[in-house]
Amino acid sequence: MDADFAEKVVLVTGATSGIGRACALRFANAGARIAAVGRNEKALATLSKEIGEAGGKPLLLTADLSRAEEGERVVQQTVEHAGGIDVLVNAAGHIATGTIEDTSLEAWDEMLNINLRAVFHLMQKAMPSLIDRRGNVVNVSSVTGLRSFPGVLAYCVSKAGVDQLTRCAALELAAQGVRVNAVNPGVVVTEIHKRGGMTDEQYDSFLERSKQTHPLGRVGQTKEIAELVFFLASDRASWITGATYSIDGGRAQTCAR
Repeated sequence: MDADFAEKVVLVTGATSGIGRACALRFANAGARIAAVGRNEKALATLSKEIGEAGGKPLLLTADLSRAEEGERVVQQTVEHAGGIDVLVNAAGHIATGTIEDTSLEAWDEMLNINLRAVFHLMQKAMPSLIDRRGNVVNVSSVTGLRSFPGVLAYCVSKAGVDQLTRCAALELAAQGVRVNAVNPGVVVTEIHKRGGMTDEQYDSFLERSKQTHPLGRVGQTKEIAELVFFLASDRASWITGATYSIDGGRAQTCAR
């Protein structure tokens, strides 16, 4: 275990799976005190055991961040338990298919509430502590925030919103010493697409197809995204703010195909 984040408090949403889980483990291995947010208590318990093996003892917070009061509670409990927040990693997310013709208002609201509204709300509620501790935020966006893709309209819009939120907040908070950045992954092996409705067979086909749409010829792994999040949150990135970093095997550089 290195000690880059010894005794620093890192609040990670979406910590029970995928990129959020990988981020929680990466920061824990660097000595951070983790506040892990997720909806699945069993998965949180499993994460807690793994962090414990790295010498940590995380604060486990079961919450549905689409509910404003639960987002506020998460921040409040983290500050009360750990004394403050040094890094906020917004990794919770949701994806579902839908076009301009068939996306219902209900589906639109669900996507925007989880992927954008909750990110804004957590940033806003955590800001007093982040300002006090001169901390920073890393938002997990997507290549779909930078480029348009058919069939996932609301998801694309939500991630484009996260990117602009990142830039606006970075500009507003720079004078107070708070940095705000985002990462924009391409296709990464997680459970998000299956939770969004893909069958195992469809997902396997999607991953195989993604080898062709990503110029480096493969999909990403959660640990790779966590390393970039970790870097952006560290002092080594102390002069970086308002950035949206592609980490996508070159996907954002391609034409539609």
